[in-house]
Amino acid sequence: MPPIIDPRDLVARLDDPSVVVIDASVTLESPRFDGDYRVASGESGWREQHIPGSFHVDLLTSFSDTSAAIHHTHPSAEMLAADLARLGITPASSIVLYDQGSTMWAARLWWVLRNAGIDAQVLDGGLPLWVSLGLPVASGGADARPPISAPVLPDLGLWADKDDVAAISRGVAPGTLICALSAEHFAGSIPTRYSRRGHIPGSLNLSARSFLDSDGRVIPADSRETVSPTVIYCGGGISACLTALALTVAGHADIQIYDGSLEEWSAEMSLPLVTSPTTEDH
Repeated sequence: MPPIIDPRDLVARLDDPSVVVIDASVTLESPRFDGDYRVASGESGWREQHIPGSFHVDLLTSFSDTSAAIHHTHPSAEMLAADLARLGITPASSIVLYDQGSTMWAARLWWVLRNAGIDAQVLDGGLPLWVSLGLPVASGGADARPPISAPVLPDLGLWADKDDVAAISRGVAPGTLICALSAEHFAGSIPTRYSRRGHIPGSLNLSARSFLDSDGRVIPADSRETVSPTVIYCGGGISACLTALALTVAGHADIQIYDGSLEEWSAEMSLPLVTSPTTEDH
């Protein structure tokens, strides 16, 4: 199953009962100063306008480990199974994910499901392209789906941790580190939501937003210069998933997300960060 789906292909399947369409939108404001972290559910936007038959999943309270110290920490297999069961979603459902703008939140949930062996698809262009194409929209709430028994899910190990990243950064383990933030965040020239500015030494800068065209469609990422495994990070493990999606569309397979990303790394003062306009520190 391809990781993305065209809006016209989805609209033809909206009446298929096996298709589950999920809006994963979260509102994350740009930081006004270092440490300025402001986030809110995207449910109100979904209620105003959404794809017919879809429902909103709040990634602030579900499909993540809300007990963790780091925002949006990925859930355990058991937590994920419980969230899917509560929503009546089976691993056999045809799951389509979208958000109201950046595609990165849809990509985040796609990666969470992918780690459990669930082949969901991300709607190319998200809601903005859907609307611009004149496809149908709805407003208001949605009927609750009947819950099911929790499935047993695997953990495919698609997440990297701080030690994995440190080893690649120091050159004692093979791999390529990719920072999915903007060039300005990479250089440390603008405020960060987290403790310190900059990027992890040894990182390449492949901004997640550079993999979206003017219509918001995903542009396959050129991965010829990477050394496996490819470990992607950002500020909080969200936009990194969009870069992972672009790499996956291009056929790259050996990918991990550093889930703690700069929120975790920058909080530990012994871990180095580089502030530089360069795109590579090798």
